[in-house]
Amino acid sequence: MTATLAAASPPSLLRLAGAVALVAAASALGGFATAQALAEWYPALVKPSFTPPNAAFPIAWTLLYALMAFAFWRILRLPAETPGRDRAIALFCVQLALNVAWSFAFFFARSPGLGVVVVLALEAAILATMLAFWRLDRAAGAVLVPYALWVAFASLLTIAIWRLN
Repeated sequence: MTATLAAASPPSLLRLAGAVALVAAASALGGFATAQALAEWYPALVKPSFTPPNAAFPIAWTLLYALMAFAFWRILRLPAETPGRDRAIALFCVQLALNVAWSFAFFFARSPGLGVVVVLALEAAILATMLAFWRLDRAAGAVLVPYALWVAFASLLTIAIWRLN
C-alpha cells in the first residue's frame, strides 16, 4: 500500500479527526478565556512598539493550530509500539494544556506576570515536543518550528507587557 493510500485509510482519517478535534477544543477554550479581556482589559494595557495588530493574532493562530493538528496526526499514525511515541503524545498534550493555560493566566486572570511564567513553560514544552516528534517523524517535528518561533515572540511580548504594566 502506498503512503498516500495509508494516509487515507479509515483508521488514519479517524486519527486525523481526533487530532483536529483535540486542537480545536484547545483553541475554543483559549478563545473563551480570551474574549472578554480582549475587549475590555487588553486595549488599556501599555504595549511595546513591536506588538502586532490585533488582526494578526487569529490569522497566525489558525495556521499554527492547523500545523499542530497535522504534526500530531502524523505521530498518531505511527504504530502504537513505536519507541518514543507515547512520550511524544504526552509531551504534545502537555504543551497543548499549557497553550490553553496561557490564555487563562494572561487574559482570564488578567495577569501578565502569571502569563510570563506559563509562556516560558509553554516554550520549553513546545521545544521538547518538537524534538520528540522530530526523532519519530521529521515532518511532524519540522512543522512545529513556526509554532515555537511564534511562542518565542509571544514570550517576548508577554514579558514586555508585564514590565510596562
